[in-house]
Amino acid sequence: MLLALMTDLHANREAVSACLAHAQQQNVSRYVFLGDLIGYGADPGWVLQTVMDHVTQGSWAIMGNHDIAVLQEDRQNMNPVARQVVEWTRDQLNTDQLDFIRKLPYRIEWQDLLFVHANAWAPDKWEYIDGVMEAMRSMHATRAAITFCGHVHLPTLYHMTLTGKTGEFLPTPENSIPLSKQRRWLVIPGSAGQPRDGNPAACYATFDTETQDLTYFRVPYDHEAAAKKILDAGLPAALASRLLTGN
Repeated sequence: MLLALMTDLHANREAVSACLAHAQQQNVSRYVFLGDLIGYGADPGWVLQTVMDHVTQGSWAIMGNHDIAVLQEDRQNMNPVARQVVEWTRDQLNTDQLDFIRKLPYRIEWQDLLFVHANAWAPDKWEYIDGVMEAMRSMHATRAAITFCGHVHLPTLYHMTLTGKTGEFLPTPENSIPLSKQRRWLVIPGSAGQPRDGNPAACYATFDTETQDLTYFRVPYDHEAAAKKILDAGLPAALASRLLTGN
């Protein structure tokens, strides 16, 4: 089975549309949306409904911190920009979409794979995997051979040997990487909706459960149109600028 791993969609219709179209060309069998479906972008309703439609067809979706934020009434601990976006986003969603968010799981385990948004040791606490130490902690927290997660908007691959030695690898797009069963792996596909590595092209990855091959992709999209929508919606200009620069 060929899985498409997409995370941190962040209500970016143009990026999500481009990634879905690209994945369809790869003959993907199932989509896995690793959280933060909404937040930052100007099309939360469309993106969330698109994910909902895919879930009804057998795909999976995970809870992210931006997703759960729209359900929380107390937002005093948020910075003003984040609070503005969350409040605006909630007003764009209907009752069915809010109910869908409420039912999102924090983790899904399937065969020897684990899907989470932030990490394996505390999926609902939203701590980041910023380097090798955090990746090691996450891999030690699960029996799964391969963990797929988001939250960090940079495409990265971590691996751990049977003796516990852990390393970091920066993947090259479109180069297939065989994930040896002699190691544990932690896969961060990078953000589909808000890349932060200096490249505005959307990120996602595919994984073949039969061959164990992992492939990262960068998909160009109309980021200028997505940025203009953010400005037109009255959302913070910094969010539009981020799409233009990829930072």
